[in-house]
Amino acid sequence: MVLIFLAVIVLLGVFLIGMYNSLVQLRVRSESAWSDIDVQLKRRHDLIPNLVETVKGYAAHEKGTFENIAKFRSMAMQATGPADKAAAENQLTGALKSLFAVAENYPQLQASTEFTQLQSSLNEIEDTIQNARRYYNAVVRDLNTKIQSFPTNILAGTFGFQQKQFFEAATTDREPVAVKF
Repeated sequence: MVLIFLAVIVLLGVFLIGMYNSLVQLRVRSESAWSDIDVQLKRRHDLIPNLVETVKGYAAHEKGTFENIAKFRSMAMQATGPADKAAAENQLTGALKSLFAVAENYPQLQASTEFTQLQSSLNEIEDTIQNARRYYNAVVRDLNTKIQSFPTNILAGTFGFQQKQFFEAATTDREPVAVKF
């Protein structure tokens, strides 16, 4: 009888350890996925000044557009957390769309090799951000589901596991930045 009781205790311990480890694993994966998004956003932020300078050479009188991009880039770089980052990045994306709209008015700019390379790099980064966002959101979905599911929710509450926010694009801007030649 004592042996059965000990076996049940050991099995319960193994079960609890497994649940705890799965929560830790998902939390670490979500933090790693967020780090991947952050790296891609920094690449994007680093590319934008080069893009703006290239366009400035052709369209110097579009001062408001350049100021907006600088302002929204700064806000995006300072934003913390998925919700704030998403809002700031959506504003920056809107400003970039206006920059590309300005660029459409200058055929010499669109023919510039430097400009087309920068556009290509930006498109590549946008695709990478989208993929990183999908992965992050999938991991966060799994973590949040596990935190809310019984009996893991009891263990998660006991050890202070918190749900994470999704990193979402604005509902009106579900498309990547359009680049037209």
